[in-house]
Amino acid sequence: MKRRILVLVLGVGACLSFVSCGGSTKTAGPPSGLTNRVLASQGTTSTTNFGGLVIVNGYTDFPARGGRISAGSSPGLMAVTPSLNIAAAFDVSSNTVYATDTTKESSIGNIRLPGPTASMVLPGSNGIGFAAVPTATVTGFSVLGAVEQMNFSNSVLTTIAVTNAQTVIANDGGSQLLVFSNDSDSVTVLTPGLAVPPVDTSCLTNPPNAVCTIVPGFDRPVYAVISGNTAYILNCGAECGGTQASVQTLDLSTFAVGAPVNVNGATMGFLNGTQLYVAGNGTPTGPLCTSITGAAKTEATYCGTLDIVDVSSMTDPYFNNPGTEIAIPDGFHDRMDLNVLGQLFIGSHDCTNIGNVNNPSGEVRGCLAIYRTADNSVVIPPDNGNVNGLQGFTTRPVEYVAEGGNLRVYDTLTDTLLINADFIPQGTVEIVGYVGDVKAIDFF
Repeated sequence: MKRRILVLVLGVGACLSFVSCGGSTKTAGPPSGLTNRVLASQGTTSTTNFGGLVIVNGYTDFPARGGRISAGSSPGLMAVTPSLNIAAAFDVSSNTVYATDTTKESSIGNIRLPGPTASMVLPGSNGIGFAAVPTATVTGFSVLGAVEQMNFSNSVLTTIAVTNAQTVIANDGGSQLLVFSNDSDSVTVLTPGLAVPPVDTSCLTNPPNAVCTIVPGFDRPVYAVISGNTAYILNCGAECGGTQASVQTLDLSTFAVGAPVNVNGATMGFLNGTQLYVAGNGTPTGPLCTSITGAAKTEATYCGTLDIVDVSSMTDPYFNNPGTEIAIPDGFHDRMDLNVLGQLFIGSHDCTNIGNVNNPSGEVRGCLAIYRTADNSVVIPPDNGNVNGLQGFTTRPVEYVAEGGNLRVYDTLTDTLLINADFIPQGTVEIVGYVGDVKAIDFF
């Protein structure tokens, strides 16, 4: 108790010296007074009947006092602009996207979608975002699916019909969108600036055209990583009802498609220089963990894999090579973040959970893996649950991980939970409710 009191006294003293803590020397800035802010989406649970976006001090791991922004009762998925001036959160209880001005820490509007979304982007600072809604209806057509263009400055929604649209990826600035549809072997390329409101049916009537081009030649594509005019398309293959997981290039100027490079699994990717990290299962179950030489001993039957594709030569030395394959937890991999220390955090959902993190005995395993690029080793942290968000920083060796409804703080020097007896004794930011995503809204 004495130690806690001393820390609080020292903290008060520090607040008198630093502008970010408030006081008479405070200059113009966000209402919270913080300059190293992280947003965590807080959904309702059996123990709380309110939701919103919680502002967290990214240096102390403390929620800001009074730092909560309205975003519906159950916000989860979030997206931020490249300049971090706007953050958007999808409220699953109302199918509504709430937009926030991060400077003012206040709402700038909300737009109700015609159905749920699991993919959303804010490619520019102009208050326009895009969400893939696979169940959206289009009047006069029997097919379902659309990319919804959301203009938060005037609350206008423009529907761009795309059959079974599941995932949307934007190039720099958002002049082009790549749309991935369930059970499709094509990629839809949109030029959203030319779409005609309120409903644009260019993809259903006469493609290719100025708004929509449908590019065939893939194998259940689900995601892309864009670098300049080149998109690296991730083919899910057999895991999604196709044939073989692979990576293919797509030239966004000519729509030329490159030859597939086979990989062990491909649903999520991250490009660092010439290395494209690709995670997936490759099949509906993934390979037997015991079939991968370097896999850690586990009670889980099936594992996912991590491949590293050299995009300069478009080769993958890890494919179909049990001696070099990198084993990670199974599930559908859809989160990835590489921090400044070279730790690649990989998350999935609906994985095989082992043990109980709240009552640990023996192996505890969830949907998170940490790949150390320095020595090619893998850490499977002892936690449970889906990984819904990852956020690293450039000025602090930690990674925020939204896993199992909790906001964990990992020390990336040790790849273990950051335990601080005075601030986060369990390595967890104290947020009541289910944490569905996490995003930094300051550069630090």
